[in-house]
Amino acid sequence: QVQLVESGGGLVQDGASLRLSCVASGLTLHVYAVGWFRRTPGKEREFVAAASGNGAIIKYGDSVKGRFTISRDNTKNTAYLQMNNVHSDDTATYFCAADGLDRVAESAFRYDRWGRGTQVTVAS
Repeated sequence: QVQLVESGGGLVQDGASLRLSCVASGLTLHVYAVGWFRRTPGKEREFVAAASGNGAIIKYGDSVKGRFTISRDNTKNTAYLQMNNVHSDDTATYFCAADGLDRVAESAFRYDRWGRGTQVTVAS
């Protein structure tokens, strides 16, 4: 059974840092692009970051460039999202997703495997 499980979310203060993890099981993550997306009630799902299977191609959404870093450890079948200097606009449920065609896409429709999400709340 394929699973992506996110963790690392929580309640943090404005300007804090936290790291989200996405552990994959039932698939070999190094052949998948991994994307991070976030969603808040009433808003469209927003692209945050994505990395190719080998980590050579990385993309970020404009709102997180310079603050968030995506990385992956394929030996652990895990991807990460390091979030620095967070602010209230970063409050959302964060999801990781995997694309078996390794496209490093910004569109959520390109991803066929999804985790259930982890909540990040930034208190100002």
